Amino acid sequence: MYTSPRNAAHAYANIGLETGVAAANPHQLIVMLYEGAELSVRMAIKHMKEGDVTKKCGAISKASHIILDGLKAALNPQQGGEIAHRLEMLYDYMNNRLLLAHVNNQVAPLEEVLGLLRELRGAWQQIGTAGQTAQQSSHSYAA
Repeated sequence: MYTSPRNAAHAYANIGLETGVAAANPHQLIVMLYEGAELSVRMAIKHMKEGDVTKKCGAISKASHIILDGLKAALNPQQGGEIAHRLEMLYDYMNNRLLLAHVNNQVAPLEEVLGLLRELRGAWQQIGTAGQTAQQSSHSYAA
């Protein structure tokens, strides 16, 4: 069976991603979710500018899924208190902006969400492994 270089590269990337996820600590997983959401929003902007509605919809849907079913679902309001509550509201706001961008075919809301995701990712990266105790207080990581 012939495997094209593209398929081999894709398979290699998938294995790398799976290995990265398996080896990641909870803090790193949150950073990976932010990175995935950022990539999806960047792709949505690209597809919107190119006029590719199908790919734009897919990218916005993926970003929304990561934000709601990944980042928001990982919040632990009982332990995280006010921080978790504020993050929950911010994730809902970002999702609403994604929907607005989709419905009105506007880049500006996507760029706003991208900026918020970058800022949050940067904050999580600064927390680092030394701040994992504080980070666990606002997110729950049941596996």
